[in-house]
Amino acid sequence: MQGSKANALDAFGASTGLSVTRFDYMAHGQSSGDFMRATISTWLEDAIAVFERFTNGPQILVGSSMGGWLAMLLNRHLRSKGIATVKAMLLIAPAVDMTRELVPKRFTAEQLTTMKETGHIKVPSAYSKEPYIYTQALIDDGEQHLLLGQPIKTDCPVHIIQGQQDPDVPPTHAQRLLQHLILNEAYLTLMPDGDHRLSRPQDLVKLTAVLNSLVQE
Repeated sequence: MQGSKANALDAFGASTGLSVTRFDYMAHGQSSGDFMRATISTWLEDAIAVFERFTNGPQILVGSSMGGWLAMLLNRHLRSKGIATVKAMLLIAPAVDMTRELVPKRFTAEQLTTMKETGHIKVPSAYSKEPYIYTQALIDDGEQHLLLGQPIKTDCPVHIIQGQQDPDVPPTHAQRLLQHLILNEAYLTLMPDGDHRLSRPQDLVKLTAVLNSLVQE
């Protein structure tokens, strides 16, 4: 929640008089917890708890990468409960269904075997000195949260911002997601030289401009 995108959203809220809620999922950032035990279900429970505790009135859900998938899962959960307070969603390089569509495809057969045998693997990160840890539990749990394969009903506008130079969530994945969002308004903005993080000054300007347009709707 101390990343540049989250800080830009906080600054936008301060300048417009809107409340902004930021949080770190379990075992991320300032949140405690054992990452080896965390799954998509775990982090969805976090999102639900934060939403129920700290939100009031119309909301815009914003999520980046895995957070984009979780924003969509949170919206689905809220709709299933008859809660219609999500006004729009802003997704940045959303890694929807990443445990099936993205993560396993990065690994060799040997790595996949190791993960099944030991429960996890560690791989170098392009964004940190610490390696990424992927667990078999994460992959297995993701199967109950898949969205792709049928039209996705959101009951609100969705705007996706995607970098065309993203090595982690390729533009084709965002385009595929857009093809599933046929029941409600959906938009895709491509940043030709944008990477996965989309945290450059020009990316943050685009982020706040899109957010402002969603606020105004």
